[in-house]
Amino acid sequence: MDTPLLSVQQLHADITENALPVLKNISFDLYQGEILALVGESGSGKSVTALSIPRLLSPKEISYTSGSVFFRNTNGKQINLLQLTERELNQYRGKDIGLVFQEPMSSLNPVMTCGMQVMEQILQHSKCSKTEAKEKTIELFSQVELPDPEKIIDRYPHQLSGGQKQRVMIAMAISCEPALLIADEPTTALDVTVQKSILELLNKIRKNNGMALLFITHDLGIVEELADKVAVMQQGEIKEFNSAKSIFKNPQHPYTKALLACRSSSFKKGERLLTIENFLNQDQTGIVHHSTQNTTIFNFKNSDDSPLISVKNLTVNFEKKYWWNRKKITNTPVIKQISFDIFKGETLGLVGESGCGKTTLGRTLLKLQTAESGSIFFNDEDILNLSRSEFNHYRKELQIVFQDPYASLNPKMRIGEILLEPLQLHRKELSKKQAKETVTELLDKVGLPKDAVNRYPYAFSGGQRQRICIARALAVNPSFIVWDESVSALDVSIQAQILNLINDLKAELRFTSLFISHDLSVIRYLCDRILVMKKGSIVEQGDAKTIWSNPQHSYTRELLDAIPGRRVP
Repeated sequence: MDTPLLSVQQLHADITENALPVLKNISFDLYQGEILALVGESGSGKSVTALSIPRLLSPKEISYTSGSVFFRNTNGKQINLLQLTERELNQYRGKDIGLVFQEPMSSLNPVMTCGMQVMEQILQHSKCSKTEAKEKTIELFSQVELPDPEKIIDRYPHQLSGGQKQRVMIAMAISCEPALLIADEPTTALDVTVQKSILELLNKIRKNNGMALLFITHDLGIVEELADKVAVMQQGEIKEFNSAKSIFKNPQHPYTKALLACRSSSFKKGERLLTIENFLNQDQTGIVHHSTQNTTIFNFKNSDDSPLISVKNLTVNFEKKYWWNRKKITNTPVIKQISFDIFKGETLGLVGESGCGKTTLGRTLLKLQTAESGSIFFNDEDILNLSRSEFNHYRKELQIVFQDPYASLNPKMRIGEILLEPLQLHRKELSKKQAKETVTELLDKVGLPKDAVNRYPYAFSGGQRQRICIARALAVNPSFIVWDESVSALDVSIQAQILNLINDLKAELRFTSLFISHDLSVIRYLCDRILVMKKGSIVEQGDAKTIWSNPQHSYTRELLDAIPGRRVP
């Protein structure tokens, strides 16, 4: 049709409290059956743009000072959604405009069954009985390829995996056959195989129902495979709008070029990743320059290849006690008789789907998780059977950087206090003055200003908080660090900064690492060797380059095939 389904025209929005602009003259058209991707760094305005269409942001949060959002209703009439009352908007929300949010666990009601939540949506917008709504819900669960739909309808969100919860959200979003589906980072927290199935599902539904899809993501590989058109956003503005083919083959704006160039999949192992700053530096004349010069990272390896950590026949079970019978315990094996070595100076990558045991293994190496049997040798001493007091001698040698930096930092403590704590515990030889000087050195080492010591975690961005967590881990001069999904939640440019920082610190401090991730592109770029885990067992291990280019196990090939926009530099 010549008339767009959705037409956003010169939309400008301010934060209500301080009148700071968050959207600046946003304009784009989306036609029936099209996929439009909104891309950009965190804070660029992608989610605000998407949520502004059905006006899900409170007037107390966002004020729309100008512009319009026209939506073509079922009668073919263009309606300006910004001029509708709340009651009129509710006729479109959920029915003509469906939404899939980034985090399904916080979007689903934890005290309602999954089936009841979808039925509630159907009953609100359709004239049908509860029996008919239940039948349609089962049909929808089957359509989104959930196992045992008849059983899933009676389960609560916490009883489903992340991928299954997201499928429930999709079923709810398409339950009334919307003309427009808005998907806000629907696959960010999912591993590559689940991500692939969700994307295939969304594309299949789009084709079958003829709906338009507004897709928000910071994963440019997904955009390259999925989108028809792309809008590149920065600081509340659309910097470039074009077909996906044109954007990826011939980007025009320096910011678009920067986003495309930051991807780790475009670089060989050891090359310094380019960041946004490399592209957006300006000289005194105002001309934008970009640097494409890469510096090879020094990759330290011990000449005798002696293992720092040696794992032998390690088994870890999860114990579950039932409240009605405290003696009854069920043991579920999470890690099953695995053995491997981590050599001094190397970075060992650990990959696999969610639930395969990656994080449990990393935590067990640091004795944060109890093992059922086996041995963990650190410098030839079995640390698994040491008492807590005996293991305290090794605690400073073994550190971890968690996936969620905000959750792992005490919100009531200033950054200076957070970094002083491990120094006071494990480096008691330092005076107060020396400890404070060490904190300043740590901040400088991870690229943070000195005045950060007096600020709280909430005052920093996600990338800055991850730098603080890295500084805390380095405070006690560890010889081994576990990186548990430490860059998975970061957008591509911040991820490049953190990966460069890790490589710089490796070259300077020569620590040994276990790097846990579901992103094989990052693993390939950063790691020397790779372990591939499936259901608690190691199914393949070897040199990173070999596994990337010539995987032997079918599961490894499945993981690699699921990577969107995969390329071998």
